[in-house]
Amino acid sequence: MSPPQPCQIRDSRAEDISAIALIYAREVETGVASFELVAPDVSEMARRREGLLADGLPHLVAEIDGHVAGYAYAGFYRPRRAYRFTVENSVYVAEWARRRGVAKMLMAELIARCEALGKRQMMAVISAGDASVALHAALGFAEVGRARAIGWKHERWIDVVTMQLTLGAGGECPPDASS
Repeated sequence: MSPPQPCQIRDSRAEDISAIALIYAREVETGVASFELVAPDVSEMARRREGLLADGLPHLVAEIDGHVAGYAYAGFYRPRRAYRFTVENSVYVAEWARRRGVAKMLMAELIARCEALGKRQMMAVISAGDASVALHAALGFAEVGRARAIGWKHERWIDVVTMQLTLGAGGECPPDASS
């Protein structure tokens, strides 16, 4: 038996959507990282991906031994135009691939891609708890807010932590005039 291959981070492809949908469905059904209560189907997940790509934003997967181990993407933080330099990240890892550094690798690449796009801030709205907060803190995010008992899922109240990471020049100077 050959040793496991290292994790490869790459752009997601249409053929990854079934695996992405399974990873997300498990989180929706058993976890608290998403406040959705019913997992979207494959066609809805494909629509969401296409929307992000149409906006020019990154949608990545981590692959180990030819299998999708996780995915991450950046979406606009809010729809109003003044927020166009701020993105919100999402990252999900398959249960079998957890505690292998997959989320950190996905996030590092996502951050780099967003900086390359000229984004200035990345927000994380975290409902999953300590592991996700620790991941984001390890990547340089700072907690900027906490909403207590804001979500009700799996018969319990869940807090949401908001964290922020400055990208590139952040708020130190105006963006390019063409933006």
